[in-house]
Amino acid sequence: MRSQDTPFEGGPMDGRVLPVLLGITGHPPKTYRIPVPAPGGGPPTVLVYRRVPQGRSGRIGLSPGWKYLYDPAGATAADRPRWPWSGRTRAPAADPDATPRGKPDDADG
Repeated sequence: MRSQDTPFEGGPMDGRVLPVLLGITGHPPKTYRIPVPAPGGGPPTVLVYRRVPQGRSGRIGLSPGWKYLYDPAGATAADRPRWPWSGRTRAPAADPDATPRGKPDDADG
């Protein structure tokens, strides 16, 4: 697999350059998450960095590369892909004790 040296800006990783694996499109991932262990052995803190273009080059506007900017807000639900079949509105969850519609209860006969 190919990797690319990618700079990090902001947050605890500011100024560091790490080799990041490239995907099949030749781009690094859109978000880069770094788990940092807690000193007391608790749950780790996750640092989130977002991929942005490093700058513009020439007339055609191609990006010369990528860099990661620190995102203090972290991961959100918007990070997940939105599949067309998942539906924008969902039916409310059925009560597990409810009787299905159109069928009588066992007590009715």
